[in-house]
This record gives sequence, C-alpha cells and structure tokens, in this order.
Amino acid sequence: MADPSAPAAPRRSVLRDVSFLRLWTGATASGLATWALPFVLGLAVLDGTLTGAGLGVLLAARTLGFLAAVPVAGVLADRHSRRGVVLWAGLAAAAAAPLMVAGLGRSVPLMAVAAVVAGAGQGACRPAYQALTAEVVDEDRRQQANAALTLAVRVTTLAGPSLTALAALSLGTGALLMGIGLLWLLAALIPGPGARTAGESAGNSGRDPRGSVLTEFADGIREAREHPWFLAGLAALTAVIATGYSATGVALPLVSRDEYGSEVVLAGATTAYTAGALVGALLIARRRPRSQGWTALAGLAAYGFAPLSLMTHVHPVVVVAAYAVAGIGIELFNVPWFTATQREVAPDKLARVSSLDFLLSYGLAPAGLALIAPAIGAFGTGPVLAACALTCFAAPAAAALVPSARHFSRRRDTSSKTVPEAGTGA
Repeated sequence: MADPSAPAAPRRSVLRDVSFLRLWTGATASGLATWALPFVLGLAVLDGTLTGAGLGVLLAARTLGFLAAVPVAGVLADRHSRRGVVLWAGLAAAAAAPLMVAGLGRSVPLMAVAAVVAGAGQGACRPAYQALTAEVVDEDRRQQANAALTLAVRVTTLAGPSLTALAALSLGTGALLMGIGLLWLLAALIPGPGARTAGESAGNSGRDPRGSVLTEFADGIREAREHPWFLAGLAALTAVIATGYSATGVALPLVSRDEYGSEVVLAGATTAYTAGALVGALLIARRRPRSQGWTALAGLAAYGFAPLSLMTHVHPVVVVAAYAVAGIGIELFNVPWFTATQREVAPDKLARVSSLDFLLSYGLAPAGLALIAPAIGAFGTGPVLAACALTCFAAPAAAALVPSARHFSRRRDTSSKTVPEAGTGA
C-alpha cells in the first residue's frame, strides 16, 4: 500500500503529452496560416496581381468574417464538441484557399468572398482552441501549456517573413496561398479529441441545446459578469490594444521614416518586440508570481513604453529597448490571462467567454488603427502618442483596483478573507 506521507510524483511535462502536442501542432499551423495571409497578399501587390485598394478590401473582408464568426463559434463550441468546431472551422478556412487562388488577378469580389470564409475559420478556431486546451491539459500544467502555445506564435512571427520571402523566390503567390490552405488543413485534422462529448455542455447547464445563438451568447456574457477581474482585465486589454497596438501599426512607420530617415528603426523595433515576447513567454512558463493578476497587469502596462519612446527624437536603441520591454510585458499578461480564464470560468461557458475576449480585444483593434492616422493629422504625432501611452499605463492600473484582480480569481479573493485553518498561521 502506498505511503500517504510520501511526496507526490512530479507531473510529466506538458511537452511530453501526446494529446497536447497534437493540439499545439494544430494551433501553431492555424497561427502561421493566420499570420501568413496578409503577408502573402502583400506580395501579390508587389508582383502586380493585386492592387493596393484590392488588398484593403480583402483585409477588411477577412476582419468582417472574423468578427461575425467569433461569437457564433463560442456558442457552438459550448453546445457541441470543441474538437468538432476546430475541425469544421479549419476545413472552411482551407477551402477558401483555392477559391482565393481562382480569383487572383481576375476577380477581387471572388477573393473577398474567400477572405470572409478564411476570416470566419480563423475567428471560429480561436475560442474553440482556447476551450479545447482546458479539456486536453489538466489545471496544474495549463500555464506551461499556454506559454508553449504563445511561444509558437512568436517564433512564427519572428521567422515567418524570412521563410515566406525565400519561398516566394521559387513559388508564385498562388502556390503560397495554397500552402496556407494546407496549413489550415493541418489545423483541422491534427488535434485529438477533448475530454467532453458533444452535447455534454447542454446537459450540464440544463438548457435546451437548440436555444438561439443570441440567448446562449448572452449566457456567456452573464458568466463573464460573475468575474469582475475578467471584465476589468478585458477593458484594460482592449484599451491597450486599441491605442498601443495602433501606435505600433501607424505611428512607428511614420516616425521611423520622418525622424530617423529609414526603415531600420521600424524593423528593429518590431523584431525586438517579438524577441521580447519570446523572453516573456519563457519567463512566465517557469514562474508563478504570488500576485499573478497584478503582475500580469503590470506587464500589460509596459506596452505604454512603446508609444512613449516615439514621442521625442531619442537614440534608436531606446526605441528598440522600449519595444523589447513591451514584448516581455505582453506575454507576462497573456499567459496568466488565458490560464486564469480556463481555471475560473464555468467549463460549459468557457468558449463563449473566450469569444467575448477575442471579439472585444482584437475586434476593436481595427477601429484604433482607423482612427489614429486622422488623429495624428488633426492633433500632431506627439499629443496622440502621449494619449496612447497614458491609456496604456492608466487602464491596467485602474483594472488592478478591482479586488479580485490581484490573483485573477474571485475564489482566491474570497478565501483570503476567511479565517485561516489551524496550523497555517494568521
């Protein structure tokens, strides 16, 4: 008989878990496909098979498909098998690739339809993968799993442009688009089943699984409202992405050209941001801060150094360092944020709450991008960047004031107010 006083055997690393490795491979393939599409379409503009205006239409169409699919996919992933949603979303995005190739150089409307389908596949995958991770990985190893997932995204972003540019030397744009379709096929087929069977969510919640999508999504919103730390953190994340991310997307290229006379600062800052994110993911994979929520929000606030570094003419090294710090900080936020959501939210509503996260945080990013350029024209670069930096610092600070934000846990906050057990000390 086992000795109850013996120490528990150490848990096997999540990187040695076949089920997680299948999930990781599929998520990496979907992330690479998501990143690659706008880059490859940009190459199509360079080779003359697509105009700049056509590129704008296609990117807008993809965003529209993403925004339309995210809430619906959240409901479907909670009603049915998360694995099934990943499968059909990936297959839909894969089917869009040959359709886009057929319209390349011939029909922008046909390509726009394909872009909507691709965006819908991307949007449907996000909440389903988030919820599927919680099924495949036990709670004690989810922080490591989420760090591994985000590391894959950052490595893809760092190495993707060079690899795609090299591939473009021997392959045409059409072949690259078909390659994106193959990536989506991998994302659809490789992940294994989760722990939950289709329809189990509806049985657990006691609701009719054929209720309206709007009603079911409203249930997800009600669940989110049960977690004040989540609402506060989501508001802070949305504000930072809409301002800090916009400064990176619009102001950084302008400052690099006008203040420094070349694209070197632009390239150095974006590379430093990705490298910093890699470092941040490695750090948070191994450490669990005592006040995890406050640490994560402090990391999110570090994005404010990015627009702050662009306000005045400083040495390029300062700009690069600021973006490296922002990259570290964003992963110090992302990994605990995803892990806490998977831990705290009711399992049968996790995909819907995750879809609300993606819908607001990433869905509002295009609005920030659209507004910052006119704002710079009206008020000047300095004041707009100052407002962006202030928002990046202030929004997470305000979120940290919510009591349950300290640990990203309403349960932890409640338990800390109870009388300690005997022997634990006051």
